[in-house]
Amino acid sequence: MIERCEEVSRGGGRLPLYGAYVPAGFPSPADDFIEDTLDLNTFLIRHPAATFLVRVQGESMVDAGIYPGDILVVDRALEPGDRSVVVVALDGELTVKRIRRRSGKVFLEAQNPKYSPIEVPPDTSLHVWGVVTYVIHALT
Repeated sequence: MIERCEEVSRGGGRLPLYGAYVPAGFPSPADDFIEDTLDLNTFLIRHPAATFLVRVQGESMVDAGIYPGDILVVDRALEPGDRSVVVVALDGELTVKRIRRRSGKVFLEAQNPKYSPIEVPPDTSLHVWGVVTYVIHALT
């Protein structure tokens, strides 16, 4: 029989953070010690004034763990580096891709073999809206 653990109160938007790690291998005895509470805004957002959330549509980034319906935490204060996952406006169309710089050229790479990399010609309008720092998705 599967039993549910008792609910923990969730006052003020803060969630309990247990001091024990949960093994992803073999089960270990439960540890009931709550180390602290965690405000997800504080945990997920380093630059509140420069951060926004956006929902994903499409499957071009599934191999990066980004699926349709996921919510991306995007930080506009971060400088995108080579291989950063970014939200960009390419000729006015928003997309999420991995940015690559090779031999003086800029590419937007999908993380799904069904999609080819997009070479961004110098005369193309490309605006980086921000760097993706976290992906939020349901497991069920």
